[in-house]
Amino acid sequence: MYILIIYLMVINFIALIVYGIDKRKAIMNKWRISENILLLFSLIGGGIGSFIGMILFHHKTHKMKFLLLVPLFTIIFGIVIYYLNTMIEIF
Repeated sequence: MYILIIYLMVINFIALIVYGIDKRKAIMNKWRISENILLLFSLIGGGIGSFIGMILFHHKTHKMKFLLLVPLFTIIFGIVIYYLNTMIEIF
């Protein structure tokens, strides 16, 4: 269980930082991080960090794809973890 908590803390922190980096690159007209990579962070457990990054940096907040998929992927990840934790009891 502790490994899962540490993983979630780390992946959410990384997601937050990546959203900030991409916003900075957008402002500076430099090479950007792909939208698929940004969304991948939500899918692998970084949904809260992704959402905070969107709000904090005002990044991707007008893109419907992000407004729908970040929460959806976060919910899906939560359901999978819940299922694994209650049914298989590996954590």
